[in-house]
Amino acid sequence: MTARKKADGGSAPWRLAQRRRCYEILERDSAHDRLAERVNIALIVLIVANVVVAVLETVPSLLLRDMVFFRTFEILSLAVFALEYLLRLWAAPEDPRYRGMSATRARLRHAVTPAAIIDLIAWLPFLLSMVAHVELRTLAIFRLLRFVKLARYSPGMQSLFEVLHRERQSLIACFWLLAASVLISASAMYVAEGSVQPEHFGSIPAAMWWAMTTVTTVGYGDTYPMTSVGKVIASLTMITGIVMIALPVGIIATAFVDVIKRRDFVITWGMVARVPLFADLDAAGIGEIHKALSAHTAQPGEIIVRRGETARSMYFIASGEVLLEFAEETVVLTEGQFFGEMALVRSAKRAATARARSRSMLLMLDAGDLAEIVHRHPEVGARIAAMAKDVAGPHALHRSTDIASGEIDASETGAG
Repeated sequence: MTARKKADGGSAPWRLAQRRRCYEILERDSAHDRLAERVNIALIVLIVANVVVAVLETVPSLLLRDMVFFRTFEILSLAVFALEYLLRLWAAPEDPRYRGMSATRARLRHAVTPAAIIDLIAWLPFLLSMVAHVELRTLAIFRLLRFVKLARYSPGMQSLFEVLHRERQSLIACFWLLAASVLISASAMYVAEGSVQPEHFGSIPAAMWWAMTTVTTVGYGDTYPMTSVGKVIASLTMITGIVMIALPVGIIATAFVDVIKRRDFVITWGMVARVPLFADLDAAGIGEIHKALSAHTAQPGEIIVRRGETARSMYFIASGEVLLEFAEETVVLTEGQFFGEMALVRSAKRAATARARSRSMLLMLDAGDLAEIVHRHPEVGARIAAMAKDVAGPHALHRSTDIASGEIDASETGAG
């Protein structure tokens, strides 16, 4: 019994570690996880291939369902999607949204989320049809739902879903106005054209087809007014339709831009706050520095700064990778890291040549801009000066250069 307890006690941490690792891979919890990146790319390719096959399957001349390759591919896809669903369900307790819940409750909460339901539909109906030996044409539609799974891997789609959720009240009000416009227009046309065109406007439900195509600005032209009153009503309906369509589009577009800006602001704010030189600044100080940042896109192989040059600015890596080429080694900096920090507080020579390893979005903070901030806000300068004394102490990597030790410690080093 004692040996068994020890064995169980030793396996529990291992299972938790494996569950955490599974969550990191499937949810790509780290931006620099190579295995997670490969797994996500493989799933995206599989989803796209399934959608393409589902579309081509509806072409009778291709006879895809009679091909052994098609059946093998379908079985393999079902196995992968089922395994993905079960692993996501197993790793659900690691999701921060379910922190503090029991494992069972966390999995139940995950199972009823829209993403989990789509994951389930991606494989369960096909498995049931295979077991029951039933051929359902509607399963082709379910297979196309696998395309929705791609939303999980697109930050843009996730931002759009956030916009729809955040603006749901406004969008519901827009659709209510749209429905009211259709009903009012259909009722007016029923009164004006009902006796003239009873086949098209003989009832309000019949007139609603014309009202819907007119309000949505589609205008098939299969039904149109003949009387003068009917034409006036149609003109007003067209104008109303333009407003009704533009309103939700404007709401979504404005909210989408706001979400993107807010997300970029949070990411940039986090990068600035990580710099040791600014670690003691309050929110107002970091906000001032955030405003002074300027963007630069570096192409692969482009030299950003050269070793030996006078350093006058520091750089944040918003995306991509940058190589710091020292005399004896090469350091790889990735998204969220920075270099050239010491250039802001002292006249120094560049310690390394910075070269873009891939297409990189850089945010630059010039020493002159920082000087203006310090002039306007002396308290910011005092705090930076206090931090600079600490950075220039025993923790500095190169006292006479622009590279601080914190930049190197967090980097992935390779042979130069």
